[in-house]
Amino acid sequence: MHKSIEIDEKIFQDAVKFYSTVFNLPPLASKIYAYLLFDYEKVGITFDEFVEVLSASKSSVSTSISLLLNAQLIVDHNKMDERKRYFFTNDEYKRIRFEKIVQKMKDELKLLDDLDNFKKNHDDGHNEKIEAYKALLNKNIINIQESLNKL
Repeated sequence: MHKSIEIDEKIFQDAVKFYSTVFNLPPLASKIYAYLLFDYEKVGITFDEFVEVLSASKSSVSTSISLLLNAQLIVDHNKMDERKRYFFTNDEYKRIRFEKIVQKMKDELKLLDDLDNFKKNHDDGHNEKIEAYKALLNKNIINIQESLNKL
């Protein structure tokens, strides 16, 4: 079996399990993503290597790669002198992932504010837990945005 990279089986299995849950990926897509994590030198992994190393059908690998590309989890490149496509993890994905998280928190804050404003028209009861939750969301938005600027 030709492998261009060395992997640790236990870490690989842990990564497959983790990313299938976190990114809600089907098993093969999760295996492809986990396998790419071991490509430290960024040599790129070819379609044929995935088929061989993961003992999967070409159509299954193709479907999984399309899913990962659409989710922006991976990117592909062609090398100048070759027809083959090489796949890599998307380094920008960490930023994209946290930008999505921030956007969801902002959307939730707006919804809570809208609900709060609607409620104030109907009674003057103030909910401390909602205010504490909104403060937590705001604090995390600021924290994440400051860290994103460093990425």
